[in-house]
Amino acid sequence: MKQVKIITAQEAAQLVKDGDVVTTNGFVGSGQPEALTSALEERFLNTGSPKDLTLIYAASQGNTDGRGGDHFAHEGMLKKAILGHWNAVTSLQKLVNENKIQAYNLPQGTLSQYFRDVAAHRLGTITHVGLDTFADPRISGGRLNDVTKEDFVKVINIEGHDQLFYPRMDMNIGFIRGTYADEWGNVVMSKEVSPFDATPLAQAVHNSGGIVVVQVEKIVKGGTLDPKLVKVPGIYVDYIVQVDDETKRQQSFDCEYDPSLTGETTIPVKALDPAPLNAKKVIARRAALLLLNMSNEAVINLGIGIPELVSSVANEEGIGDSLTMTVEAGAIGGVPLGGVRFGASVNAEAYMDQATQFDFYDGGGLDLTCLGLAECDKDGNINVSKFGTRIAGCGGFVNITQNTKNVVFCGTFTTGKLREEIKDGELHITQEGKVKKFVPEVGHITFSGNYARKHKQHVLYITERAVFEMKEDGVHLTEIAPGVDLQKDVLDQMGFKPIIDDVKLMPAFLFEDKPMGLKKMKEEMNK
Repeated sequence: MKQVKIITAQEAAQLVKDGDVVTTNGFVGSGQPEALTSALEERFLNTGSPKDLTLIYAASQGNTDGRGGDHFAHEGMLKKAILGHWNAVTSLQKLVNENKIQAYNLPQGTLSQYFRDVAAHRLGTITHVGLDTFADPRISGGRLNDVTKEDFVKVINIEGHDQLFYPRMDMNIGFIRGTYADEWGNVVMSKEVSPFDATPLAQAVHNSGGIVVVQVEKIVKGGTLDPKLVKVPGIYVDYIVQVDDETKRQQSFDCEYDPSLTGETTIPVKALDPAPLNAKKVIARRAALLLLNMSNEAVINLGIGIPELVSSVANEEGIGDSLTMTVEAGAIGGVPLGGVRFGASVNAEAYMDQATQFDFYDGGGLDLTCLGLAECDKDGNINVSKFGTRIAGCGGFVNITQNTKNVVFCGTFTTGKLREEIKDGELHITQEGKVKKFVPEVGHITFSGNYARKHKQHVLYITERAVFEMKEDGVHLTEIAPGVDLQKDVLDQMGFKPIIDDVKLMPAFLFEDKPMGLKKMKEEMNK
């Protein structure tokens, strides 16, 4: 067996050449190769090199504080960025808005699958995901600013079906984070919250003739790792960097190591505190009512923000263990977490590669998804990806919403200093939000209402004061909250008029500060 070369992070940074295509592994605040990317940043700041890099990665990487992808956010260092998610890299966003780099936002799942196609030297990735959305080059092709002229994505037709085609691009440098490596370069990820893209990313770079560098916590004797746990075999690896600085090898940014996120231990679900009753919890409760009609085999995906609360509500109501929650980072089962640890799950049953998880999603494997609602228009389109100069990015949103049977968008009705009070089983708006979310036309199509109607998806838009349903003829208003005035609090706050046939009150128990009794309801329904 070969002895892998052991180097420092600073030596790893010296391997990157001007004009290289660089890819990194990680998910929000977890699994970040911080020692490698921060060393690369330090080299650029000291020497002005390497410059004109292309950065490509699938998932969100960072925490809006200079870590993760923001280590590349220096004028001259980057020429181009192709990312699945942008919200956590505010400094990179600034370069985009100033037209100082070329920039693309493309579906996270497709980019994670793209690594496999690069590794296999296929012509590229062919997918239906992204049709009729901003990723479609007939709309914007994922381009984010004026200096980005070229289409990274093309439309092709196969057997009478339009598909999006991502041509293969070789990759020069891969920075990956693992837990332990042996002397032969075999890497396990036993303390990571997911394997993420580690395997296909390493294959893609290696088979492109590039250099694979893996940051680990510790190097052990060759052959002492469990071969069944090896996610990156030594034949893909060129260099290993052992990192002693704990701040650069945290399981998740600024968090203590949690063995319940890796399968080492399990914790009682009841130890997770219930969320307080407020407008956001009302939305999650209304979404959780859909779980009553789901079988015990239902497989669910929840987005970040308010949708995360659906899992909390399900556990509070005693039905969480009868449902299987999944997250795009790869965890199946357990309780998904949010914030800097979004992508991790407590008590997961399995951890899949990210690309494999998206294969399941793309094929319609999910029964239900609950995702965020930032902007909605008369056609039922949703925008969660770009708002003027704020570039959030789509993440896995496009893959998940285009291919799931039941899609629920969750969000407050307006935003911007919105204040609401829940009292005596009613909702009262004490200060209306300054920003309307229901607009005549969204600024960026992250979800296409027309595509959903064509594929007969069941789509709901749930807010704290109103519920809408997409039907063949458009968006229907179906429910309003008790205590809410239909005209003043709903219709006057919208940029379009929904179709109104039969409007009912949202169930009163959603607004009562006690358990709703979903477990008993579900048992009664199953008799």
